[in-house]
Amino acid sequence: METALILLIATVVALAAAWSRERLLRKADTEKNQRDVAEQRSRRDLELKEQSQRTAALFDRMVEGLIVVDGGGRIRLANRAAKSLFGFDGHAAGRTILEATRNHEVAAVVARLDRELEVLGHELRIDSMDSPRFLQVNALALRDAAGSNDGAIIVFHDLTRLRQLEGVRQEFVANVSHELRTPLSLIKSAAETLLDGAKDDPAALTRFLQIIDKHANRLALLIDDLLLLSTLDSGGLRLDRQPLALKSTVQDAIDDLQPRALARDVTLVNRVPGSLFALADSDRIRQVISNLVDNAIKYGRVSGTTVVEGGLLADGRIELRVVDDGPGIPKESQIRIFERFYRVDKARSREQGGTGLGLAIVKHVIQAHGGEVRIESEPGSGANFVLSLPAAPAPGQEAS
Repeated sequence: METALILLIATVVALAAAWSRERLLRKADTEKNQRDVAEQRSRRDLELKEQSQRTAALFDRMVEGLIVVDGGGRIRLANRAAKSLFGFDGHAAGRTILEATRNHEVAAVVARLDRELEVLGHELRIDSMDSPRFLQVNALALRDAAGSNDGAIIVFHDLTRLRQLEGVRQEFVANVSHELRTPLSLIKSAAETLLDGAKDDPAALTRFLQIIDKHANRLALLIDDLLLLSTLDSGGLRLDRQPLALKSTVQDAIDDLQPRALARDVTLVNRVPGSLFALADSDRIRQVISNLVDNAIKYGRVSGTTVVEGGLLADGRIELRVVDDGPGIPKESQIRIFERFYRVDKARSREQGGTGLGLAIVKHVIQAHGGEVRIESEPGSGANFVLSLPAAPAPGQEAS
C-alpha cells in the first residue's frame, strides 16, 4: 500500500514537473515568437523609413515640382522644387494646397480632380517681384479600391526659360524683319523712281544709284553679321590662334576708321603697349576692336577723344579697354547692351546706321577666345568697354 502511494506521488510529481517544463518551453517559445515579431516589425519599420527617405531624396532631385495631397486636400509630400516654385518652407505636410501655395488657380486644379481623373497641360502664370514665372500643371487623381477620393499627385513643370527664349526669338525675328525692311524699302523706292523717268536725268540717276548701292551694302553687312552670329552660336567658328601684336592690330583698326572719326572731329588714341601679345585670331580681334572703336565714334562726344589702352593682368591675361568721353550708358541698359539689336537710343542708332549686331559679335568672339567682355559706365562720364584675352609670348621669346 505504501509502495503504491509512493508510486502515485512520484507519478504526480513527474507529471507536475513535465507540465512545468512544457509551460516553460511554451513560454520561451512565445517570448521567442514575440521577439521575432518585434524584430521583424522593427526591421520592416526601418526598411519602410529608409525607403521613404530614398523616395523623398529622389523626389527632391526632380527638376519638376511635385506635391502629393490626401483625400482631404492636405499635403502629404512636397519636394524641394515645389517649395522653391511657391516659396513655402519645409513644414508643408498637413497644410492645404491653398495654404502652402497661396495660389487659387492651383487649388482649383486640385478641386477639379473630384470629378476628373486627370488634368493635363494646364498653364499657370505666377507674378513675382522679379519677373513672372510660367508653369505647366499636370495632376492625377488617386482612388482607393472602392473608387473614393484618396488624394492626388500634382506635377509642376517650369516653362519660364522656354517662354523667355520664345520672347527672345519673337523679338529677334521682329528686329531682323525691321532691319531688312528699311533698306529694302529705300532700294525699291529708288528703283521705282528711276523707272518712272528719273533715269533720264544724269544727276538724279547718280543720286538714286548711290542710294541703292548704300543700302545694298547695308543689307550685305547685316546678312554677313547674321551668318557670323549663327556660326558663333553653333560653335562652328574656327579660330586661327597665333601670337598677335595688339598695338599694331589696334592701329590698323584706327587707321581704317579715321575718316569716320574726322567727320565727327573725334581724336583716336592708341595707348596699347608694344609688348602686349595675345593668343588670338587676327581677323576676329581686329573686327572686335573696329566694332568697339566705331561705336565710340558714333555715340561718343562730338570733338571728343576715344582711347584704346591695354595691360597685363595679375592672372596672366591681357586686358584691353576702349574708352570714350560720351554721355555714358544708363545702368538699366548695361545688362542688355550685348544683346542682338538692342539699342540704348533707337532714334540715334537709326541715324548713325549699323546693323545693331556689333556688340553681340564682340561678346561671342571674345568668349570663343576664352575671354570676357564687360562695360563700365556712369551717366555723363563716358563708357569703357573692357575685354580680356589669353596672353601669348612675343615672337622670339620662350613661353614661361
